[in-house]
Amino acid sequence: MHEAWTFSDYILLIIGAIFVNNILLTRFLGNCPFLGTSRRMDTATGMAMAVTFVMTMAGIITWIVQEYILIPFHLEYMQTIFFILVIAALVQLVEMFLQKTSPALYQALGIFLPLITTNCAVLGVAVINIREGFNFLQTAVFSFASAVGYGFALILFTGIREQLEVSSLPGFMKGTAIGLFTAGLLSLSFFGFAGMVK
Repeated sequence: MHEAWTFSDYILLIIGAIFVNNILLTRFLGNCPFLGTSRRMDTATGMAMAVTFVMTMAGIITWIVQEYILIPFHLEYMQTIFFILVIAALVQLVEMFLQKTSPALYQALGIFLPLITTNCAVLGVAVINIREGFNFLQTAVFSFASAVGYGFALILFTGIREQLEVSSLPGFMKGTAIGLFTAGLLSLSFFGFAGMVK
């Protein structure tokens, strides 16, 4: 039986998920959309919002699936398949919503929107929730905080890349090369938060 968490425990969980154990920059999950949608701020913001919705809802729904379907029926070995099905269904909802409400953003995100289905950050958060033994509230808070951390890193990275686009760079450093180099430096800066939260 786990001891009851206090408000400060939840604050530490949020800080840890956003800064200390950022799903993107310290756990290195979900790098494909991170590099692919970070050229323009509007695209990055749209992707951050889509990932926030999918990651939060996926964390909550997969916890329910684990607790009320997989464990009671001894189907834990089917965890990955069930979790991917939940994530795929949520991504379909996001795609349909964006196609109806914001066709321009839908077109801008392009292939990266369906790639959320196979975004290992979303699946990673769902698995971490189960591995850490979080209860429902802890799962919801951690999933949302991890999604905010993902969005924060993506928008921060996009701002830096937009600045680099108008900077004078050697030819061999332009494009993907400077993107990867910048992502590495940004990741190193997030390691500065290590030790703040266990």
